Amino acid sequence: MGETTPDLQAHLTRTVVLVGMMGAGKTAIGKALSARLRVPFEDSDAEIEAASKLSIAEIFDRYGEPFFRDKESQVIARLLDGPPCILSTGGGAWLSPANRAYMAERAAVVWLKADLPLLWNRVKHKTTRPLLRTANPRATLAELLEARTPAYEQAEFTVETFPEWSIDQTMTSVLDRLIAAGIVEIRA
Repeated sequence: MGETTPDLQAHLTRTVVLVGMMGAGKTAIGKALSARLRVPFEDSDAEIEAASKLSIAEIFDRYGEPFFRDKESQVIARLLDGPPCILSTGGGAWLSPANRAYMAERAAVVWLKADLPLLWNRVKHKTTRPLLRTANPRATLAELLEARTPAYEQAEFTVETFPEWSIDQTMTSVLDRLIAAGIVEIRA
């Protein structure tokens, strides 16, 4: 693990976008990283829900996935035009070539890579995942992971997550990568 210390004085040079599958830890790691760097945390799904006054599942049910993806792209573009922050995105946000290009141009993109057993363990009891409302949600999750991995592999950074690691350990792994790349500058 890294050499960072709790009293770290750091400067975020550009927004950090966390991408990956549902259950990879984007929100938890994003909030921890945001607190550590003392920068805002944004969640594209939460922004969409606040603006629409509907849950993601309700948006999918009422308007469909294409409508949701359009709104998601708009929200991400707005957030990337703001000051540097930590941005957690929905699992499908990175799949759009236009979103990928815009995020890669405007931010440091970190794929939180998790294997199927870890993802399934984290999402199997959640009812808020519209894409998993199928007869066999584990098989659906496996199919999504396989289909999405080639896109996720295009992220600038990959940080693997492990079930035995705490949120802080994973966040520190992300932070170390960002420091090494100059995305986070250490100040004395």
